[in-house]
Amino acid sequence: MSRLYLLRHAKAGWALPGMRDFDRPLDASGRADAEIVGTAMRSRGYVPDLTLCSNARRARETLEGLAGQTDTGKVLFFDTLYSEDAAGYLRLIREHGGPGSLLVIGHNPMMEDLAMAVSGDGEETARAMLNHGFPTSGLAVVRFLDALKNAAQEAGYLEAFLTPADL
Repeated sequence: MSRLYLLRHAKAGWALPGMRDFDRPLDASGRADAEIVGTAMRSRGYVPDLTLCSNARRARETLEGLAGQTDTGKVLFFDTLYSEDAAGYLRLIREHGGPGSLLVIGHNPMMEDLAMAVSGDGEETARAMLNHGFPTSGLAVVRFLDALKNAAQEAGYLEAFLTPADL
């Protein structure tokens, strides 16, 4: 069995004049939410063996907030997690996934699209929450019977969907 944790970056501020979207930092509520999610992950035993993180500033700062509260395993950064679609995310997961657990810190709409695509079934409340959208700092926990290198559409079970508002 393996687990995939899909975390949308925390809330970021608006880009200042001349600032690229890629360089937008977290705002104060985003920093607090990242820490809340990190604490919730630790208390639930959601500890990834490996983290794949977008190189966008708001994703890296989300990782920092998490890492102050829980173990994030080995971390690899990818510019492509900023620009790829859900299929590109799945390719990276298959490339780096093994029998353990993997955390992906990325962006919407890719996170929502991927969570919906790989969750063939799931816990009723988690599925209902995910169907209402994937907010900033949202965390989808998807369980697979096989290693993540074999992750496929509808092969996972959505066991939880956490948002800071619910923690």
